[in-house]
Amino acid sequence: MPHSHDAAASPGSPTPPGSSSATTTTGQTSARQVEMNGINVIAESERKGRPRDLFWPWFAANVSVLAMSYGAWLLAFGISVSQALLAGIVGIIASFLLVGFASLAGKRGSAPTMILSRATFGVRGNIVPTVVSYLILVGWEIVLVSLATLATDTVLTRLGLDVGNGGKVLAFLIVVAIIMAAGVLGFDAIMKVQGYITWATGLLTVVYVALTWSHINWSAVSASQAGPAQAVIGALVFAITAFGLSWANSASDYSRYLPRTASGTAVVWWTTFGASIAPIVLVIFGLLLAASDPELSKAIGLDPIGALTTLLPTWFLVPFAVVAILGLIGGAVLDIYSSGLTLLAMGLRIPRWTAVVIDGVLMVLGTIYVVWIAPDFLGPFQGFLITLGVPLAVWVGCFLADLLVRRQGYRDASLYDAGGRYGSWNLDTVVFMVLGTFLGWGLVTSSAPGFQWQGYLLGPLGLGGKEGAWAFANLGVLVAIAVGFVGYLITCRRRVDWQESLAEGDFR
Repeated sequence: MPHSHDAAASPGSPTPPGSSSATTTTGQTSARQVEMNGINVIAESERKGRPRDLFWPWFAANVSVLAMSYGAWLLAFGISVSQALLAGIVGIIASFLLVGFASLAGKRGSAPTMILSRATFGVRGNIVPTVVSYLILVGWEIVLVSLATLATDTVLTRLGLDVGNGGKVLAFLIVVAIIMAAGVLGFDAIMKVQGYITWATGLLTVVYVALTWSHINWSAVSASQAGPAQAVIGALVFAITAFGLSWANSASDYSRYLPRTASGTAVVWWTTFGASIAPIVLVIFGLLLAASDPELSKAIGLDPIGALTTLLPTWFLVPFAVVAILGLIGGAVLDIYSSGLTLLAMGLRIPRWTAVVIDGVLMVLGTIYVVWIAPDFLGPFQGFLITLGVPLAVWVGCFLADLLVRRQGYRDASLYDAGGRYGSWNLDTVVFMVLGTFLGWGLVTSSAPGFQWQGYLLGPLGLGGKEGAWAFANLGVLVAIAVGFVGYLITCRRRVDWQESLAEGDFR
């Protein structure tokens, strides 16, 4: 296999089907072989599987017990358990529906998400959302590895093993090694690993729920006080941002191997169902635990997963550590694979596995900062989610609107040619990114250091300023999605019609 088949195409150079960076003919590979496909369109001979296969990677990536901690964070908005349940369930399903619909693009175009996005933003203009996507993916890698490291340290301490930093370092190295190995091997290895993680984490999570069920104080749960509508909206937006929204930019990376004849309805269903079912169950249980024990709720803010070990008998601490770490690894594996593809989509001409290694180095450096230097986890985490969630929301709106009006699918060669039918820049969508981000950041707030500048439109728009009732509703995320989606439908429908009217080979 020529190594050049894995190189990324330069955004400005033509790469018609059949060239090394547009289409490969690698044939079938196994989970033990390094995937040679990069940002190319998957060849017909390599398309395989069924939509229901998407259940496994998405379930494994979202079965993490971290979802229980979101229950405490939803209550922190000052709302009742019933309100938090509503916000959490609706937010989870709605956000993963975005992922399901975005997965349709992969089935239609057989290329990574941020390559297909070039049809929406232009081949060169797509660099704007691609950079945002890359930062989010690497950021999540750092968050998940940091949590796995902290959880392991907490379990070792509970077991009475005074190993100091040695335990953290060992856990850190093991977690990084597994994530890097799966990311380097690629698609087939990831699908295999995620299947194992699904069964292991699913079973052990059921045991955790059974062991801690007695800690629920139903009187305390029913006594929770309702909050204002603005707080419920804020919790809803937080759930949308924390769960599905940050996966939408990698949705097609896992559906692109499917045959183009696969059922679109099935693609949406299995992606949404697989990704949603575990978080819904875990968030509900986490809500009940947090409402039952205010001290637990506070501890989750410092060590989201480690705090959950305080409810467990000693004999289950090691199995709990396994389920916690595997769940976090499941998410990080998808992140590092997609971040490698996204780095290539930015125009870097290196093999896919090399891009994964670069991302791994950034993941390592970021985790060292979070675990050994940063004084707090929750504040920077929430600030990171909302701040990058706003421009990502604009991209989601534009991308899904383009998918809605694009009836003929994608033209392979034009995805890699700035002189092709998709053009170099779609200035409309770039303007929407800037406008939607400006409006969005002006309507969200964060107390985390470095993010207090946000919320600058709350006062001028009569929403009470940064201390008012709407301060933590985080309307900016919803506004950002609307700007992208509605703006694209209004201004770009004719552009898509014109592109699809062109004859094959007539790119001008």
